[in-house]
Amino acid sequence: MVLNYIFVAFFLVSLIVALIRLIFWGDVSVFDTMVQATFSQSKTAFEISLALTGVLALWLGLMKIAERSGLIARLAHLSSPVLSRLFPSVPKDHPALGNVFMNISANLLGLDNAATPLGIRSMESLQSINEQKDRASDAMIMFLAINASGLTIIPSSIMAYRLQAGAANPADIFVPILIATFASTLVAILAVGMRQRINFVQKPLLLFLLSAFLFIGGAIYAARVLPPDLFSRISTTMASIILFGTMCGLIVSGLRARINVYDAFIEGAKEGFGTAVTIIPYLLAMLVGIGVFRASGAMDLITDGMRQLVGFFGGDLQFVEGIPTMLMKPLSGSGARGLMVDAMQTYGADSFVGRLCCIVQGSSDTTFYIVALYYGAVKIRDTRYTVSYSLLADLAGVLTAIAVTYLFFG
Repeated sequence: MVLNYIFVAFFLVSLIVALIRLIFWGDVSVFDTMVQATFSQSKTAFEISLALTGVLALWLGLMKIAERSGLIARLAHLSSPVLSRLFPSVPKDHPALGNVFMNISANLLGLDNAATPLGIRSMESLQSINEQKDRASDAMIMFLAINASGLTIIPSSIMAYRLQAGAANPADIFVPILIATFASTLVAILAVGMRQRINFVQKPLLLFLLSAFLFIGGAIYAARVLPPDLFSRISTTMASIILFGTMCGLIVSGLRARINVYDAFIEGAKEGFGTAVTIIPYLLAMLVGIGVFRASGAMDLITDGMRQLVGFFGGDLQFVEGIPTMLMKPLSGSGARGLMVDAMQTYGADSFVGRLCCIVQGSSDTTFYIVALYYGAVKIRDTRYTVSYSLLADLAGVLTAIAVTYLFFG
């Protein structure tokens, strides 16, 4: 129901704003701009789905090998001490836990091309044990909230954009991004966990959280000690090695299990193609709504209003220019990326605003895109409290991003 309200609100708010601009400001082109946005976003939705088709076919083919070889079951067993407590409704050692583990690992390493199909595979596994097929289960909500929080250790793409924009040290935002995305994920897990009455005072969860803090601390230390260009090269190279190593590892698992690796891959790839077709309507609906909202000028009105509000209370206005990226991030990944690049071009890659937008970009993932994509893949209509809690995690990430930007670069 939440997505229904959001979808309708995009259009009705856009209509009201457009009428105000036409009647009071004489903007005769606003409706033409909105109509053009529907066409361009429809094309974008199809192009995204088309681009995902090959990636989905590849990774679901590889995951079918892992499934038949028993690797997924082994991963589920290894990760069950932690994941079975975060997802108590999933039976212990169920393959869904192995799929979730693979998806979270890919997200941690910034392997977006791998994370998306692995996430869809996880949702399909969770759907197989969901008693109400059109309603999100507790496990699905926890999984979506973690994904929307976007915990990533290696923000290689953001560092690449900063390099292209002429940043003196493209990796100087690594530590702030790590802190912001960790805060976002921690809020997502704790908020959803409290809603689902998960007991966090359990040894495996406490050890996991402690390990996470130590790992984050180690990454921050490495970023501080190593030369920036060396750290950037090492992190990017490691991500590529791990990605290709994972592919080879999945194939080797099939060989060791003596299954027909090729046939298993083809079967999984066919499923990937079908999944890509399934998600087109869901992406289309959400992207068109977002496009109309932007084209109407509603987003600009919100930004201007917040700028005036902050100025009225005498607050520091440096961060205000980053608000468009903050507001766009949950709605559109490409839109937020474009605003980030625009901020670096306008204010400079090493400016406060340029760095802030980069940190915001890495603090969380695109909530509405993920919700539409993952729930669309398994035809879930009632998303329950997924969106509200995911947006709460996004807010935590944004507020932390602002704080660490002032701390490191203010």
